[in-house]
Amino acid sequence: MKSLIGLLLAGCTATATAGTLFFGAYPNSILAFDEATGKVIERIKLETGLPTGLKLSYDHKKIYITTNDKSGIEIFDVATRKVLKSFTLNSGTKKFRFTGGTPDPQDKFFYTVTTELTKEIDRYEVGKPKYTVIDLNDGKIVKTVDVPTDDEGSVTGYRGASFEISPDGKYLYQFRDAVIILSTDDFKEVAKIDMAKPEDQGMEQIGFGMSLDTIGEPGYFVSMFNTSDPIVHNRIFGFAKFDLTKRTVEYKPIGPAPPTMAGLQVAPDKKSAYTIVTQGALGNKRCEVWAFDLSTTRIVKTQEVGCRSRFTFAMSSDGKKLYIYGAGFEFDVYDAATLKFEKTWDTGNDVTMGGLIALP
Repeated sequence: MKSLIGLLLAGCTATATAGTLFFGAYPNSILAFDEATGKVIERIKLETGLPTGLKLSYDHKKIYITTNDKSGIEIFDVATRKVLKSFTLNSGTKKFRFTGGTPDPQDKFFYTVTTELTKEIDRYEVGKPKYTVIDLNDGKIVKTVDVPTDDEGSVTGYRGASFEISPDGKYLYQFRDAVIILSTDDFKEVAKIDMAKPEDQGMEQIGFGMSLDTIGEPGYFVSMFNTSDPIVHNRIFGFAKFDLTKRTVEYKPIGPAPPTMAGLQVAPDKKSAYTIVTQGALGNKRCEVWAFDLSTTRIVKTQEVGCRSRFTFAMSSDGKKLYIYGAGFEFDVYDAATLKFEKTWDTGNDVTMGGLIALP
């Protein structure tokens, strides 16, 4: 298996060009935003309401959008910028809420966790969270399995657990306080990798964070992770790569873990990576961009940036700009080389925090 740094530094000869950003906007749209002009070039209306999650297909040709108003899924074609299909799971007195999710490599099924809400005469009855299989052709739930009681807290909430699927579509992976491997046939637990006791004797308590789709390759899940040493329990952060076929993990520690990190963005040349570190709260809140050299896995530059009460961190399609956005109309644009603020884009829309996809 390739080393982690080998994956990060894998050859990339793409020419740097401005691309298109796709992200959700209130009340029911996906916006196509041109990076060259800083303007919305197309507004795609969604039939099922507010977009809450975006997931790129295995072949990067489609975007799967989960929505809130009607518990819907919409399939967006990147090339034509058209919605190919949309459907809702709601029916009669029943509604559903999604947590996480991923399509299979063949684009036949969507795997997620749903919570069913049933409208009674005087109240809504909230059901248990269930592992759910949705047939994308028929637009219907074809299978549900109760999430074990001990796992309910790990798969619900605003973001829930991260989901990935094996290249053959047979196994579903949950990345949280441990790596749980489930059979996609019946959601029975096939294996559990206890991240509290990895093979590396110097680490314990490993937890996966956000997936790094920008440096991923088929069959691998790459993410940030936190650990603590087994003696004095100092928290450490670094990169982790999980082989979805071999079920093995490689780690590359970086240094002491900061209180909060707002995701990680990796440049297309796989040489640099960036995150935003937040320390303090309210009046004492302080935000910094940290830049990493991936060849040495070291922090090479930091720069204080303006904080927001809620925000999301993203990168341009060519890796030259960094974006801070969310919970508002504006994108703050920073130069990735100098980490200096450049300008603010006004999108003309209140933007959701359900994800952003940058494509050349």
